[in-house]
Amino acid sequence: MEVDSVRKHFENKLIISDVYLKCETGEIIGLLGRNGSGKSTLLRIIFGIVSAENKCIRIDGTVKNKTSDILKEISYLHQEQFIPNYFSVKKAISLSIDYQIMNEFLDDYLIQDILYKKVSQLSTGELRYLEIKLVLYNPSKFVLLDEPFNGLSPIMIEKVIQLIQKNTSKKGIIITDHDYENVIGIATQLLLMKDGKIYTVKNKMDLIEKGYLSQNSI
Repeated sequence: MEVDSVRKHFENKLIISDVYLKCETGEIIGLLGRNGSGKSTLLRIIFGIVSAENKCIRIDGTVKNKTSDILKEISYLHQEQFIPNYFSVKKAISLSIDYQIMNEFLDDYLIQDILYKKVSQLSTGELRYLEIKLVLYNPSKFVLLDEPFNGLSPIMIEKVIQLIQKNTSKKGIIITDHDYENVIGIATQLLLMKDGKIYTVKNKMDLIEKGYLSQNSI
């Protein structure tokens, strides 16, 4: 997947300036940046739910700028809840997961613990974990994860990291989260959004030089 020439103004301020990034299956791209740097906006533009003055999305060399085409190729975990509260967990899973991989999906004590609950009965962490797993088990080639670690317990974070790594064998994943330690730990490539542009970074020293972290972070 190539995301090219993305340009976006918001209230006359340029928040994304001719951004380019490339994600291949087998890669986990960690997208870091301070609040307001445009990370979430970029993911929404890629997914097609926010407009941009300019963008070009290519998948396997073919331009995919229609939202209907994007939906077949890309899954997106946004920060807001997407499963209706009146659903049961079991119904949400049955509507989302192919029966051929259902047993694999259900072979998870965190899912077994909530399987017979209503979505409205789930804790913030339980709901987030369910949504992350549903998105990762979608048949799409690419996955956009916006703040997946937010609201999760340490055990759930560990499980989510395992899920991401497991699914990377057949997917390309872009993850953005303020929990930069876990993003750095899991990413095969690190990018930083600053002043509307994307910079390649390699480690914490690069993040300090770019003003994302302080010297005290080392």
